[in-house]
Amino acid sequence: MFSLFPRTSNRFLTADEQEQVVAAVREAEQRTSGEVRVYIESKCSYVDPLRRAVELFHGLQMERTKEKNGVLVYVAVKDRQVAVFGDSGIHERVGEAFWQGEVQKMLQHFRNKDYASGLAAVVKDIGEVLHQHFPYDGATDKNELPDDIVFGA
Repeated sequence: MFSLFPRTSNRFLTADEQEQVVAAVREAEQRTSGEVRVYIESKCSYVDPLRRAVELFHGLQMERTKEKNGVLVYVAVKDRQVAVFGDSGIHERVGEAFWQGEVQKMLQHFRNKDYASGLAAVVKDIGEVLHQHFPYDGATDKNELPDDIVFGA
């Protein structure tokens, strides 16, 4: 059977690959006031992964960013589902087509079992658009959310 993902989330990324993704988040956030989080779990509790991403976005309190510029990258390993959700501040500037393009980019990498690079590439792209619309200001910016990957059940 063809699968884009390994069978379990704990084998989805090695420790080095996890660090690659976290480093991409940190690098992206150095140039913007925006916040990026990556959430990986085994199964999606909804048919639509975007609905799950929205639920997690609020569960992680990502809507609390001052400029409404938080972005969640979501992966459900066993269900082979992904989504990218951006808060209203960034979504109004980039639109649905941008998020869908990033999902497709991630899936292209995943087809080659290049999970960490796929996640890092998407995080980098998100960082670029966040930088364009919400550039870093050393006098006022603070890291509002943790940079680590969140692993769900």
